[in-house]
Amino acid sequence: MEEPKIENAEDNEDILETAKSDWDPYAYLKRGDFSSENYKIEIKNLPKFYGIREFKKLLNDKLKLNSNKIKIPRQNSPYAFVCFRNDIDRDNAINVISKFKWKGKELQATYAKASADPLVRKRKEEFEDTNPEKKQKTDDLSQEEKVKLSTIPLADLDYEEQLKNKEKEIKTILKRLGNDLSHYNIELRKWIEKQKEKYNGLPCELMNIRYSEFKDEYRNKCEFTIGVDQETNLPIVGFRIGSYLLIFSSNLQLCIRIASEQLMLIVGIHPQDLGQDQITEFKEQLVDYFANGEGKKAMVTSLYYQEIVKKNPGENSTPAVLLWGDSHIYETILGLKFRISPEAFFQINTKAAEILYNSVIELAEPTETSTMVDVCCGTGTIGLCFANKCRQILGLEIVPEAIVDAKENAVINNITNSEFFAGKAQEILGSVCFKSGNDDVFAVVDPPRAGLHKNAVLQLRKITKINRLVYVSCNPKLARKNFIDLGRPISKTLHGECFVPVKAVAVDMFPHTNHCELVISFKRWDSINKEENKDLCIS
Repeated sequence: MEEPKIENAEDNEDILETAKSDWDPYAYLKRGDFSSENYKIEIKNLPKFYGIREFKKLLNDKLKLNSNKIKIPRQNSPYAFVCFRNDIDRDNAINVISKFKWKGKELQATYAKASADPLVRKRKEEFEDTNPEKKQKTDDLSQEEKVKLSTIPLADLDYEEQLKNKEKEIKTILKRLGNDLSHYNIELRKWIEKQKEKYNGLPCELMNIRYSEFKDEYRNKCEFTIGVDQETNLPIVGFRIGSYLLIFSSNLQLCIRIASEQLMLIVGIHPQDLGQDQITEFKEQLVDYFANGEGKKAMVTSLYYQEIVKKNPGENSTPAVLLWGDSHIYETILGLKFRISPEAFFQINTKAAEILYNSVIELAEPTETSTMVDVCCGTGTIGLCFANKCRQILGLEIVPEAIVDAKENAVINNITNSEFFAGKAQEILGSVCFKSGNDDVFAVVDPPRAGLHKNAVLQLRKITKINRLVYVSCNPKLARKNFIDLGRPISKTLHGECFVPVKAVAVDMFPHTNHCELVISFKRWDSINKEENKDLCIS
């Protein structure tokens, strides 16, 4: 998620030290950590037609080149980039591939420049977009400005201006959605045009942006990396700004979660060559420090230890182990009490989360006889907030541990009309919805940043008893494909009437950053036709 806010950064030289090189898009190559980008080649003159699997098989099975990563710009691209683990494998690959004939094409291989860190490059672009008056090069920025830009790039803007910028961006996204729907579904064009006339160019009503009065110090979760600066050899603490930083290059990672005067501290390390006796001693030292030593001042209520051994994005770490204190912390949202475990997802802005959930309830229009299907339910926070407004709550989530928390949260709040199921949405959505005997069924979708799996969208379309859905997106640009698939016409792969947007609202969950939640209410196209003039359809 978004990076933590820094208070009094000018007084914290340790934190500022981490920004020293993080603004250089190629700084990750100089940190001493392994990166296959250091051993990259470009292969040119590829055949006109080939598959990625076929290409990988050629390199690794037939030519025995031990490639680490393959990047092809597009399908059947005439060139590709291949990375290796060391210069020996890289140089060998250039010698083997050069003039090798594949499908009638004589291949060419040359050294290639490493890619720039996309996260750093994006932040540079965001800085230029949000600070047009500052035309100096980013290299000229002070260390404090670099840290602020990486964490709270809008902090110097008046909050009203921040809201205006975010609302403008949301309008741009919705206008694009309207154009997408008109392009991909001819049947919707006349209706979209009428909507645009009604809502100033937008395909649906957009309510005023909503926000919490608490604009500063709103985070209930922060993560810090602790390591040794490679230039000064001194300990430093800060944030993971570059996306190429490998976790095992630092000594410690701290994850801090705060809720209702409770503090959970998760200390993560990469064990490297530490023996079990040394790890046990380290755990004992942690407990002694926070229970009896100087760390007692922090008033930690839950102390966890976690071994972080992941090396590639997407790989899971080992579960966190409770060393001392309470196993969970608890937070209250809309009068309900929720327990928070170390790995559980919980909105980082509690006050704004109440506004977000109230907005979802408003757009969903629940009734006492309706069933709410909570897709990507996590620990059940959204679904349980609907419990006193619906007849039935059905939640599904891919993470089994989250389902355990969701069930426990229902018990804590004496909620008896909810059921939660573990599994992939695209696989269990149909069976979960089958448990509803109601005709009035709606879904609430709150997926990860990248959006729903395409097959989950297909299932939402296919299950006709779902007559409307509310989509909660923390990055609407990434969710665009989901929005388009919801509105595509019926086809061999897309069954069930499409969904069209009818109302939207933005909620500022992350003041001083460029991020903003977007909540969109969608309804089935056939129900819209029943409500409005049927002559809008193209026969």
